[in-house]
Amino acid sequence: MFRWITQGHLWKQLKSIKNNSSNNTIDTKTIFYAYIQSLQNKICSALESLDGKSTFIEDVWERPEGGGGISCIISEGNVIEKGGVNISSVHGELPQFMRDAFGVSGKKFYACGLSLVIHPRNPFVPTVHANWRYFELYDDEEKVIDKWFGGGSDLTPYYIFEEDGKHFHATLKNAMQPFGNDLYPKYKEHCDKYFINKHRNNEARGIGGVFYDYLRPADDMDAERLLEFQKANGNAFLNAYLPIAEKRKDIPYGEIELKWQEIRRGRYVEFNLVHDRGTLFGLKTNGRIESILMSMPPRARWEYNYQPPAGSREEELLEYLKPREWA
Repeated sequence: MFRWITQGHLWKQLKSIKNNSSNNTIDTKTIFYAYIQSLQNKICSALESLDGKSTFIEDVWERPEGGGGISCIISEGNVIEKGGVNISSVHGELPQFMRDAFGVSGKKFYACGLSLVIHPRNPFVPTVHANWRYFELYDDEEKVIDKWFGGGSDLTPYYIFEEDGKHFHATLKNAMQPFGNDLYPKYKEHCDKYFINKHRNNEARGIGGVFYDYLRPADDMDAERLLEFQKANGNAFLNAYLPIAEKRKDIPYGEIELKWQEIRRGRYVEFNLVHDRGTLFGLKTNGRIESILMSMPPRARWEYNYQPPAGSREEELLEYLKPREWA
């Protein structure tokens, strides 16, 4: 696979870091964007090795209002039916309704991040989602008046293997542990409360993970700490997911399992289009539609009032779509 971003290019970017305002003495956005470029390459290479057949195609795009990104898409593989690992770096005017939603007064913004969704072919391999992002807000003189980090990873299985949930959560917990013992419990709870379909009687999308937002650095030292925190979370992703996919990718399945996978994928679509703030932000700021809707599965199903058979493995999943201790 062709890699648009090279190590030489990364080095030039890092060497170009300079102060850009009195209250942003380290150029966080340049450092973080260079990091997610490198992380995109690492994740794509690892997922290609897992799949063994398909490779990512790259789509470099520009946003008319400012900025752009690189969408890396894989499909019709041995293991991955559809997936995307996207990065973006966009800027421009923040619409009034978004200022109201954020509760901020700044008119201009900058945002960069990496967002990925992997929809496996085998129903016994869970779907996974992750996102790590950085946001800056500016006044009329383009001085930074607010900035924050956000992100997280979560797992959406179709069939439950408790050891997989424990492994995924434990890996995320271990990544956060050096930054504070209270962080994993807090951000796990945040994830449990965020990734739910409220219109489905608060049914969870999956078995969660961690989710955090509006992590604002108090000063330069804190900004460096939060950068390292973001990197630790990003670097933990492959260790959290790949062993699960490797273990489950060759389990035999049939039409019953595929039907259940499609029904649960329908719930995934509902959450993304009805509740997900990232999707709504992209749609309302004239984001690139192909990149935004990359998260949609290739196939999904809606059946009227479907109930899985009593005592089945499908029904078992529903008992796990509630907050529980995993790590």
